[in-house]
Amino acid sequence: MTQEWTGAVAPSLEQIETMGRAALEALPAAYRAAARDVLLRVEDFADDAMLDGVGLQDPFELTGLYDGVPLTEKSVSDQPYGPDMIWLFRRPILDEWVARGNVALDHLVAHVVVHELAHHLGWSDADIARVDRWWE
Repeated sequence: MTQEWTGAVAPSLEQIETMGRAALEALPAAYRAAARDVLLRVEDFADDAMLDGVGLQDPFELTGLYDGVPLTEKSVSDQPYGPDMIWLFRRPILDEWVARGNVALDHLVAHVVVHELAHHLGWSDADIARVDRWWE
């Protein structure tokens, strides 16, 4: 059977955002409540300042980013500098999705969202790696 690809296009920024929002709404209630205070933004790529902040040069290496102060470090005496935000980067997500070839796009987007939300909750990459064997 031949699949028809005529007219098929890559998912838009809005479609990736819809997948990300669905992942947040599917979280258990305790995590969903914490996620409601975090904005979700989708761009094609991270900008140079974001890449520099995480020590990367290749924009295809960054699928998502948490920008904010983790809940474990917040204090009522802190001056807020802006909203906590989860960034999703469409082109690197799509690139990884194609390279993997064995995972649904909405599952990959959900994984990135949950990983970044874990940073909001105060988890380090090492903490996340102990419970999330996704990358193996």
